[in-house]
Amino acid sequence: MSSKRYTDEFKIEAVRQVTDRGFKVAEVAQRLGITTHSLYAWLRKFGKPGVVQRAEVDQSAEVRRLKSELRRVTEERDIPKKGRRVLCQGVKAKYAFMQAHREEFRVCAMCRVLRVNRAGYYAWLKSPDSERAKEDERLLGLIKHHWLASGSVYGHRKIAKDLRDLGERCSRHRVHRLMRADGLRAQVGYGRKPHFHGGTPCKAAANLLDRQFDVTEPDTAWASDFTFICTQEGWMYLAVVIDLFSRQVVGWAMRDRADTELVVQALLSAVWRRKPSAGCLVHSDQKSVYTSDDWHSFLASHGLVCSMSRPGNCHDNAPVESFFGLLKRERIRRRIYPTKDAARAEVFDYIEMFYNPQRRHGSTGDLSPVEFERRYAQRGS
Repeated sequence: MSSKRYTDEFKIEAVRQVTDRGFKVAEVAQRLGITTHSLYAWLRKFGKPGVVQRAEVDQSAEVRRLKSELRRVTEERDIPKKGRRVLCQGVKAKYAFMQAHREEFRVCAMCRVLRVNRAGYYAWLKSPDSERAKEDERLLGLIKHHWLASGSVYGHRKIAKDLRDLGERCSRHRVHRLMRADGLRAQVGYGRKPHFHGGTPCKAAANLLDRQFDVTEPDTAWASDFTFICTQEGWMYLAVVIDLFSRQVVGWAMRDRADTELVVQALLSAVWRRKPSAGCLVHSDQKSVYTSDDWHSFLASHGLVCSMSRPGNCHDNAPVESFFGLLKRERIRRRIYPTKDAARAEVFDYIEMFYNPQRRHGSTGDLSPVEFERRYAQRGS
């Protein structure tokens, strides 16, 4: 069997995880499912000045001064917002608030805003706490770690399962209480306006998938679709291919045009990675790019079977719609991208560094797609 192939864009983004984001080579290779030898080869090829952006130069003293002033003003604005409940309470309540937010705000700033003595705060820290309070504080540190590692999107149920995987004995109700007290919240969904499309596609295939989203083997049924991402340089379009067995994104591509080449490149990426057997079902909706001659020719040349949703029925392609909802809720709608390259890097980080190897999925028993496939392979060996 031939080895997997990757695009140059994929390789450059993988290199950036090491050179720009500070990940170790072994960690990036493990998350992306590649060998360290391949990643070192990509580093030698693409890790040159001009290809991978270097870290920004140190800021001038004036910029540092302005940042310090901005931090002070921000603290004086945000501390009363988060601590409004303790402003009229006793000193111990204010000390407890300061301890809970000491990683977010400076102690000197909180003392100034809450009008308490710093020496008194440190003396209060030395007083013995109950064992329950100490255990809550330790658990809260673990909760914050997993919450931040999820991109600030996990709720108390998923974090409780993360803690149980580490051997911690705590209920999800306790995790919920600690998260609520510290202001840690899960990302929730968002509404969007319905769209109506008319017309008849030229080459519509039958709905062979028929909402049978729970498949028993990998690479037997894939689903594809594309969405748009707004940047300050213009629109970018993202096409993905998802294996319905594990909900893993097995192929994706980004372009500044929503044309047939976009969806074909995403499917080609999936074929390179997975090498599916003939007869693998590829489901999509009836957009013009999926009814084009190029799309159908590509499917036929690789032994793939075409399946399409009914006109105007997004529920027939629910797994991909769900993935796009997660992507937009957890990343895209939370920031504005200055460049198209920044959007591409964010999508790479979400799919390859978080969603596939780490993010728990309800349809796979709260396992990540990669872990779900790994356990399936172990059972078959």
